[in-house]
Amino acid sequence: MQTVINTYTTKPEVPTCTGSFNARELRFSRTMIFAIEEINNSTELLPGIRLGYQIYDTCASVPIAVHVAFQLLNGQNSVFYNDSNCSQSGVVIAAVGDSGSTPSISISHIMGSFNIPLVSHFATCACLSDKQEYPTFFRTIPSDHYQADALAKLVKYFGWTWIGAVHSDSDYGNNGMASFLKTATSEGICVEYIESFYRTDPESNIRRVADVIRRSSAVVVVAFTAAGDMKFLLEELARDPPPPRQWIGSESWVTDPHSMSFSFCAGTIGVAIQQSVIPGLRDFLLDLSPSEVAASSVLTEFWEDAFNCSLRESADLNKRKCDITEDIKALKSPYTETSQLRITNMVYKAVYAIAHALHNAACQETNDMTQCDKRMSVEPKQVSLIKM
Repeated sequence: MQTVINTYTTKPEVPTCTGSFNARELRFSRTMIFAIEEINNSTELLPGIRLGYQIYDTCASVPIAVHVAFQLLNGQNSVFYNDSNCSQSGVVIAAVGDSGSTPSISISHIMGSFNIPLVSHFATCACLSDKQEYPTFFRTIPSDHYQADALAKLVKYFGWTWIGAVHSDSDYGNNGMASFLKTATSEGICVEYIESFYRTDPESNIRRVADVIRRSSAVVVVAFTAAGDMKFLLEELARDPPPPRQWIGSESWVTDPHSMSFSFCAGTIGVAIQQSVIPGLRDFLLDLSPSEVAASSVLTEFWEDAFNCSLRESADLNKRKCDITEDIKALKSPYTETSQLRITNMVYKAVYAIAHALHNAACQETNDMTQCDKRMSVEPKQVSLIKM
């Protein structure tokens, strides 16, 4: 995210995202679209009712996440289905997201005030299990309470009693590491150092954390970090690779293709979400027409980043012009990587969880037939009260 210092003399500008494109997150959002289209074509789930959607990029940033939450609640958005079949265009019934715990906390506080459920596929902080604090937050991925305990027992199993620890300076990293250390201490594991960092930290702080890892005597490093944060630490370590280290990773980064591209991460072990198969998803992801890419600013950015070319007149003049003959099927990218569908399946499940909740609220089984009242006014609270 681009940081702006406000002078309070003019109206603040809308926060904007900066930095590298995250193709993995694009796969998540496209999977949501795939699931919605699958449901809209179903004759068993919500028959006669079409789901609409809007997708926002929170940029893994709390200010932008808050801005997005208010946009959704204000209803000041374009309508996807605006014909006579759309009874409540623009009314948000539920939301899928966010990938990060800290943005999810901010969004949930805002949307929870209006009883709108937020179903996350990747926000694992154990703190979000507090139903007094987050009554309308749900998730399709396990809480870090279990992961932290498993990581500590994994370290103990291999007999590693002298370790180093690094974590994201966020709700995810801080809570996860605290839970890990509690169990690790009870298992007789000693920690040489505990370092925290965040992707927006000055380079000097990330370099300092890397130097601690390089100079330490502990050959085992437990990293409870978000993939977006770990990227910066690994890139810093790559400038001067440390002596051999055994990495123990949390689920956020341990299966991230970018993280595993660093040679010194070979042999990393950790906790991962179970692999799954989603029939038809790969074909959907690869079925991008030139007109579809050109019509979407996100897909345009992805295409330009993936093929190092320019689709827009205002884009980088040093890049060649995209000719739309680029072969996405031959592209090696986190977007096209579908051999290990883990978090992607959690997105798929989140969409279906919401759809089933809506089905229970708007549909009835009569004479071996399912009848749904597409004119029924379904309130968000009705969806959040149904167990997902």
